[in-house]
Amino acid sequence: MKTKLPGIAVVSTLCFSTIVQADEPIQPIRPVQEINLAQVELGKKLYFDPRLSKSGFISCNSCHNLSMGGTDNLRTSIGDHWQQGPINAPTVLNSSMNLAQFWDGRAADLKEQAGGPIANPGEMAFTHTLAVEVLQSISGYVNEFKLVFDTDKIDIDQVTQAIAEFEKTLVTPNAPFDQYLMGAEDAISTKAKAGYELFKTSGCVACHNGPAVGGNSYQKMGVVEPYQTDSPAEGRVAVTGKDADRFKFKVPTLRNVELTYPYFHDGAADTLKEAVDIMGRIQLGKKFTDEENEKIVAFLKTLTGDQPGFTLPILPPSGDRTPRPIPFE
Repeated sequence: MKTKLPGIAVVSTLCFSTIVQADEPIQPIRPVQEINLAQVELGKKLYFDPRLSKSGFISCNSCHNLSMGGTDNLRTSIGDHWQQGPINAPTVLNSSMNLAQFWDGRAADLKEQAGGPIANPGEMAFTHTLAVEVLQSISGYVNEFKLVFDTDKIDIDQVTQAIAEFEKTLVTPNAPFDQYLMGAEDAISTKAKAGYELFKTSGCVACHNGPAVGGNSYQKMGVVEPYQTDSPAEGRVAVTGKDADRFKFKVPTLRNVELTYPYFHDGAADTLKEAVDIMGRIQLGKKFTDEENEKIVAFLKTLTGDQPGFTLPILPPSGDRTPRPIPFE
């Protein structure tokens, strides 16, 4: 443990030592590693603070609700003035393990991602400049930014850095399946074990692998047969401009997947049973029987880990100069 500023910013390393089953395509989630705790505490406040939105009503937690698996359980999220979002909100849980952020990977990391929704007119509908002005008008934030970043001037780089540092703590270790991988044979049911074998032998692990069980590659949605959807999202092509990337999306993590319904980038699958059936058909060319589907779903439900637990942050009160929310304008 080392200190950045006396008594304020610390980096904490947690040890992770265990016997893990060898040669498995999925590995246990490791506990949080090397976190700046002062930035985490500030970032936690910012994550829950709706004053970073034009309406003063929408926060990061609105679409990535930490009481609901890090998402909102809606097909597409609700933005400023009740606007319907264009795509399903991916879970923020374990998002630090993704190769990039957003379904199309347009943000390289959590820090870059954190600034996007604030300035998106369809989401929080603010600007970075106005968001910083709001924070600068709140004495509690001015003091905390001073302690954490050793500066009197708040900027968007500090804001996104703090939010990202908090989001790095949102990992969910100790799932029953992790316990099974670490040698606890009774941690999951016989049905779930059979489901895992099906998951491997059917080819699901080609895309859903690693500690996050996904999130580490881009794949085309609809390999064997086209995926039918009304969603305007076309995937990675929006970033690269390459037609070969059309309908390629970042493979979602399957961690906590029981909590993060509905599924797919368009939120079209309401249940795990439906999602397994569709993915088997369009990605693998396989029609799972009802019994096989039940086994795979039983396995997927073992991927729910310990959810983030912390004291709800108390936000500093607005100052006299802080702009008041305008949710109806």
